[in-house]
Amino acid sequence: MVQLKENQPTLFEAVCAIADNGIRADTAFSRNNGRSRQEDRTVEVFPVGDTLATTEWHPFVNTIIRVTRRTLLRSTATGMWNERSEVAYYLSSAVGLPATAWAAAIRGHWGIENRNHYVRDVAFDEDRSRIRNNPGIMARARSFALNIMRKNGITNVNQALWNGAISLDHILAYKAI
Repeated sequence: MVQLKENQPTLFEAVCAIADNGIRADTAFSRNNGRSRQEDRTVEVFPVGDTLATTEWHPFVNTIIRVTRRTLLRSTATGMWNERSEVAYYLSSAVGLPATAWAAAIRGHWGIENRNHYVRDVAFDEDRSRIRNNPGIMARARSFALNIMRKNGITNVNQALWNGAISLDHILAYKAI
């Protein structure tokens, strides 16, 4: 499964047309409520069939998944609710899965985003790295450090980095992978 973005304009337009005019194979709806946030998610599954037969994408795309998100965010300053909505498209070569399975797979991807990429961007400040020669070496070192912390049950990476900077004993106390 891969998310389709607008940087593939021909494919994006074809997928939108299929989803807008096609027959849904399955639909799933979910709602997440928080104190100042409510998100409604509708996942629709469309079989591609022979619709893309004349394109280079035909052997790779068998299923289109459209996710429509409608989010209400409560402003703490005004108490008013602001609405935000977006539509995302995903493509897959798999067929026959129910909408609930696709929804779980898409949500699982965001779990990876939050556990890994967000930590790398915020705690390790990777985006501001000034390393220009062989940056992959430092990226691997950060991954290695993050893996060691996760293996040792660290949930607050910022705090672990702070503790390690204050005392080397914290780092040396980690169990080996």
